[in-house]
Order: sequence, then C-alpha cells, then structure tokens
Amino acid sequence: MKYFKTQMKQLVKENKDLQKHLKELIDEHQLEKNFALKALYHSEVADGGKYQAAYQALDIPKG
Repeated sequence: MKYFKTQMKQLVKENKDLQKHLKELIDEHQLEKNFALKALYHSEVADGGKYQAAYQALDIPKG
C-alpha cells in the first residue's frame, strides 16, 4: 500500500479521532503537518492499521 497525501488528508478530515491524533503529533513532536500526516499514516493506517480499510476505500474510483 502506498502513501498518498491527498487520501490521508481526506481520511483525517472525515475522522475526529484522527484529527485529534494529528494535532497531538504536531504539538508533542513539533512536526510540520505533512510530516505528522505521514507519521499518522504509518502508525494508524499502514500494515493492517486500525484505519487501513477506510484509507483503501478512498482509493476506489467513484462512479
């Protein structure tokens, strides 16, 4: 599975828990948003993470 910033942003936008976790990452580690998004992807999405199915669903073409 590949990281796509636009997909990750969409997933976070649709999920309050991920929004909270992203803010915590930015604040705790003083990360830029793009780096925090990537860290969130690796901790919560990639390799069978809690939000992997939701992330993959965003990749399905609509229509």
